[in-house]
Amino acid sequence: MATRTIWKGAISFGLVHIPVGLHTATTESGVDFDWLDKRSMDPVGYKRINKRTGKEIDKDNIVKGVEYEDGQYVIISPEEIADAYPRTTQTIEIQQFVDAGEVSFVYLERPYYVAPINKGQKVYALLRDTLAKAGKIGIAKVVIQTKQHLAALIPSGDALVLNLMRWGDEVKSTEDLDLPKAGAKASAPSASELKMARMLVDDMSGQWDPEQYKDEFKAAVMDLVARKVKAGKTETVIEPQEETPAYADNVIDLTELLQRSLKGRSSGKAANGAGNGTGNATAKGKAAAKKTAKKAAARPAKKKAAGAKAAKTRKAA
Repeated sequence: MATRTIWKGAISFGLVHIPVGLHTATTESGVDFDWLDKRSMDPVGYKRINKRTGKEIDKDNIVKGVEYEDGQYVIISPEEIADAYPRTTQTIEIQQFVDAGEVSFVYLERPYYVAPINKGQKVYALLRDTLAKAGKIGIAKVVIQTKQHLAALIPSGDALVLNLMRWGDEVKSTEDLDLPKAGAKASAPSASELKMARMLVDDMSGQWDPEQYKDEFKAAVMDLVARKVKAGKTETVIEPQEETPAYADNVIDLTELLQRSLKGRSSGKAANGAGNGTGNATAKGKAAAKKTAKKAAARPAKKKAAGAKAAKTRKAA
């Protein structure tokens, strides 16, 4: 079944752009319990409550503050917050390539499938196969819905997976945990214990098959729901509808710049060694290429917006 594209942009490394779209790679498996008013079956939302007085307050009296010390806050205006937001670039910008085994799974947070668009299949396959053969993954930055994320671009079979990551300061250190040190004699198991443990592990080993693991709690609750539906024990709830966000489709395929990217990196390294300043020229050339591509990409979006505006005017008339 086809999935909705939730974001469109490009993978960028060097001067190469690979036009891609993101698709959700997971679904929620838990039971989603909504709050309802038992008297009217209306949805129950969150109230704005003053924690000291317990009274509900109007949204116009709410400001946003950042606590910098215990009980001490700095108030940030909506304009200041808007200025601080990362600008959407529609680009998965690869910062570097690293060995896949170097990144601990604790940093991985949410996966998305990356699929090529706008005839980007060939260069998409080139990057995917190169990463797979080299045992590398790409570490990238991407802005999704005004929030900047660190991400890992990982080859997985036919697909590239963009796994959003936790930032380094979001993962706690293990230093404060009372853990047995690897190789310490005091906690080292005996040879016989290791042998028995290995036999148990081997006995319980098998091929990974995610389909054999099910959420038993969800199954039990949904079975109960099905029985109540069959018995006619249902209620009608009217939920407010949300608009589906629009996503831009204004990416230019710059596959032919792959060779120029390699030459640019080589000349940049030579310039750094010689100290003759040509590295700056290379950087300026790269910036100019990206600027030109960005302007070219903006033209279809502007044309589309103008057409929509004209259609709206005709309809009003």
